[in-house]
Amino acid sequence: MERVILHSDLNSFYASVECLKDPSLRDKPVAVGGDVESRHGIILTKNQLAKPFGVRVGQTIWEAKQCCPELVVVPPHFEEYRRLSRLVRDIYEEYTDQVEPFGIDEAWLDVTGSRALFGSGKEIADTLRGRIRKELGLTVSVGVSFNKVFAKLASDLKKPDATTEIPRESFREIVFPLPVTDLLFVGWSTAKKFRDYGVYTIGDLANTDIKLLRSWLGKAGEVLHAYANGWDLSPVAKVGSAEIVKSVGNSTTCPRDLRNNEDVRLVITMMAEEVSRRLREQGLQGKTVVLFLRDNNLKSWERQAPMKRFTNVCAEIAGEAYALFRKVYGWPTPLRGLGVRVTDLAPEGSAEQCMFFGEETHLRRASLDRAVDGVRKRFGEGSVRRALLMTDPQLAHLDPNIQSSLQNFTQAAANL
Repeated sequence: MERVILHSDLNSFYASVECLKDPSLRDKPVAVGGDVESRHGIILTKNQLAKPFGVRVGQTIWEAKQCCPELVVVPPHFEEYRRLSRLVRDIYEEYTDQVEPFGIDEAWLDVTGSRALFGSGKEIADTLRGRIRKELGLTVSVGVSFNKVFAKLASDLKKPDATTEIPRESFREIVFPLPVTDLLFVGWSTAKKFRDYGVYTIGDLANTDIKLLRSWLGKAGEVLHAYANGWDLSPVAKVGSAEIVKSVGNSTTCPRDLRNNEDVRLVITMMAEEVSRRLREQGLQGKTVVLFLRDNNLKSWERQAPMKRFTNVCAEIAGEAYALFRKVYGWPTPLRGLGVRVTDLAPEGSAEQCMFFGEETHLRRASLDRAVDGVRKRFGEGSVRRALLMTDPQLAHLDPNIQSSLQNFTQAAANL
C-alpha cells in the first residue's frame, strides 16, 4: 500500500502566538527576539508582515530594525508555546497514532491507515488546517507525499495556511527544478560544496553518480542521493516512542567578545561542565568532541575530533575541546559565541579497553565529578565553583544551566 505522509508546519509559530496574546499586534510587523542586553538579541521568528521587509530568522535585532523601522520585537514566552504545541498535537493524535515531532512547531503524520475514516491525505490535511485555525487561532502549512522528505519539502512550498501535494507519479516535475538547498539536511556547508561541483538543483543531485557523491561527502552523499530520488523509506515514529539521544551539547552567546585563549578556555570549561553533568545524569559517555564557534561577524562553523577514550568527565571533555580550538583557530577575528558537544555516545560502563597510562587519573576525576554533583544537588548549583571561573567575573556570570535550557528548548518540546 502506498504510504501517505503529512508534514505539518505551524506558520511563524512564536510570532503567531504573540499576536494571539496581544491582538493589537496582528496588523503590525512582529518578531520574537532574544535579550539584547545579554547579547542574545537575534530574531527567533517573524510574522508574514515582517517578511517583505527582509527580516530574517537569525538576524540581529538591530539589523532587523534597519530593514523594518516599524518592527515590533517582543520577548519569547516559552511556556505558552509549549502549551499550544501540546494542544496542536492533541488534534493530530485524533487522526493517527503515528505522529513524530520535528521541533516544537513541526511534525510528521503517517495517515496511511486513516484514509478509510477521514478521507484522502489532502482531505485530512485540509481538515487539520481548518480545525487548528478555528480552535486555536493558528495557521499551518501541510505537505502531503509518499515519504517524509518530500512531505517536508511540500509543506515549505506554499505558506501560510496551505496544503501542497507531491505525488509519486509527478514528483520529478515538481521537485527536480528546486534548489538543492530546499532538500532536507542540505545545509550551508553542503550546499557550498555542491555548488563547487556544479550541483545546483535537486535534479542535479538525483542524477549525479553515487560514487562521486560518496567521494565528496562519504555516507551522507549516498543518503542525500536517495532523498533526492524519492527513496526515503524511514517510518514515522509512534506517539510516545523514546527518542535516541545522539549527542549532548551546550552553547552560548558571550556577554563580551572573546579575544584570547584564556577567555576561550574559561567558556569551554563552563560549557563542558554542563555537558558532562547531563551525560552523567543520562548514564552516557561519548567518544567525539564537537566545537562550535561564532565570530563577531556572525560567521559560524564546527570542528570535531575523537577523544582518547569514552568519557563523561568534565576535565577530559574540556581539555580535548580546548586542544581542538588551539589547533583550528588562529584568531582572525574575536569570537562572539562558543559551544561544546559530545557525540558517538554509549551507555556508561560499556565494555572498552582500559588505557595503560592515565586510568587512575580518569577514575579519580570521575569520582570527583560525581562528588561535586552530589554537593550541588544538595546545596545548590552555586555551592561549588571552579577557581578558573573567578578570573573573569563578566564571563563567569554566564549561567550554563540557563543556556542549556534555551539551546535545547525545541528538542525538549518535541517530546511533549
